Amino acid sequence: MSVRPAEAPPTNVETLIPGTDPVSAEDQSTSMGTTAAGPVSADRTPVTLPRPVLIQRMRPSQSNVPGTRAQREEILSRIRIYIQAGGLVPPLPQAELREQGVKFCISAGVDERFAHFCSILLNNELWKDTLAAVPYDRRLLLMPKCLRIEAQCPAPFDEIGLLCKKCGLCTIQELQEEAEQLGYAVLVAEGSPLVMALIETGRIEAIVGVSCLNVLERMYPYMEAAAIPGMAVPLLQDDCIDTTVDTEWVWDMIHLTSQDSTYRLDLSALRDEVDSWFHKENLASVLGRPDSRTEEIAHDWLARAGKRWRPFLTVALYHALGSGSDAGSVSDDLKRVALSVECFHKASLIHDDIADDDDLRYGLETLHKTEGVGVALNVGDFLIGEGYRLLSECGVLAEHKSELVLVAARGHRTLSLGQGDELTWGQAPAPLRSRDVLTIFKNKTAPAFEVALRLGAVLAGCHESMGDLIARYSEALGIAYQIHDDLRELAPSPERREADESRDTDESRARETLFFPTIPMAIAHERASGATKVSLARVWCRQEVYRAADWLQTLEDSGALSRCRELEEAYKEEAIRSLREVSDPTVKGLLRRVIGKIFNDLKFEGYCGEFEARNAASGASGPDSAG
Repeated sequence: MSVRPAEAPPTNVETLIPGTDPVSAEDQSTSMGTTAAGPVSADRTPVTLPRPVLIQRMRPSQSNVPGTRAQREEILSRIRIYIQAGGLVPPLPQAELREQGVKFCISAGVDERFAHFCSILLNNELWKDTLAAVPYDRRLLLMPKCLRIEAQCPAPFDEIGLLCKKCGLCTIQELQEEAEQLGYAVLVAEGSPLVMALIETGRIEAIVGVSCLNVLERMYPYMEAAAIPGMAVPLLQDDCIDTTVDTEWVWDMIHLTSQDSTYRLDLSALRDEVDSWFHKENLASVLGRPDSRTEEIAHDWLARAGKRWRPFLTVALYHALGSGSDAGSVSDDLKRVALSVECFHKASLIHDDIADDDDLRYGLETLHKTEGVGVALNVGDFLIGEGYRLLSECGVLAEHKSELVLVAARGHRTLSLGQGDELTWGQAPAPLRSRDVLTIFKNKTAPAFEVALRLGAVLAGCHESMGDLIARYSEALGIAYQIHDDLRELAPSPERREADESRDTDESRARETLFFPTIPMAIAHERASGATKVSLARVWCRQEVYRAADWLQTLEDSGALSRCRELEEAYKEEAIRSLREVSDPTVKGLLRRVIGKIFNDLKFEGYCGEFEARNAASGASGPDSAG
């Protein structure tokens, strides 16, 4: 259902997004081999660049809104516990909702300045099941016009609200398009009477709103009077110009449906559950007690810190396809498969660290530094064997067991080919095009995600129907993840910085060359000229010492970092886009949420330019003092 006719998008989106380099004929050429057939098999042709997407320019949140997504997610998880313990039932009058927000903050140890924000989240959780049962085409998405970039927005207003021209400059377009595709009515306006008029037609049975805390408070009586369920995502600022919002939360809320049997599944709790399987006592219960030094080292390595996204993906997809929202139903076979995924991954890390002569992993010395190269190689090989043993010991049908092993073997082969391209480059290092670096990512990083998802699908008995989707989703997700990892390497951990500072000999500094191709350096070299290009080429050729901190300003000045962020967002969007044709709302909903969970550690800093100027002129600081 649409409130107004859709506007046609511009014909040349690339001209509207800065930094989206046109694809040249050279970029389209094949330079790294031919395509091999079969799932999780080597495809060494250059990747196709994804469609450019908008990167929302985030500003710091105002003082009564938690500043990071991690903080907001933590508060939300505590609110769910609070509601379960308190037995609250919607609808709550506005006064009681405010009172409950304060009570929650006191009981959960949350700063009371967030009480209003918490009351909104309480209301959301109380209405969640009711709203999830309302069909998309009976819902209204209400957004404020202040999400636009006011100085550049070409959209006019009428009595209905903003007539979005779909110029790609702000988040309004992508949220509106996605909601309308699902069937929502969409309004970009803040007029309470207009919303009430739509409600009174009987066509709107639920509202998803995006607004500042002040407007949400004014809107609440209308919602209460209409007695319809409503959920809201608070803006991060309330200064009414160029505001920002946590788009991940908006996307989650837009897609909320009771047909998704995992929407009640707490992904953070599920991840904690998976993480607990790697405690040493739990490892021993599945792998057996170690009775050799090799097994002890392998168990220690598996128990070491790590994000463990790959086994999490296996378990998450299995829940989506098999056990639905019953997170407590964990079979021994699911544990075996999840552990096997991490065995393969940890083995690859051991081998990577040896090839790159890295000193640190997870803030501790790498295995080959503590145990020697020979022992480390053997432990890596042992973990690969353990992974295949775990798969072969699963109590599933013979054809499913064969498929589990085949998926892992094909993924292992592809990853080795991707790693081989990188190692072969290291024998005669030279500058690589960014497209070729992305191709290495496709074959080195994406297969691990693909194997993890395929194994979950095989265990759930749905691999055949899921194969093409998993391949497209994993390729985009894997490339985005590796770009994100390259950017993170430019801001090393305190442990890494301390280790770097302790290296003061010529021999140790000589090791700090570019051991593997990175996407920021590839883009910087492509864009550089003169002495900078020569110097970057020397780094690529390992003729000049490389330290990330030394090159950070050059990468920033060249636009390489902003281009990397654009590519990361575009590949994330490509992963999301691959889900559009998925008919199963459980699978679609969960895989969409997984993307937000994996990239949840991003921190947004900086103001919009006009606010920086305004604050500088007034001597003010912080978003609360802007205008």
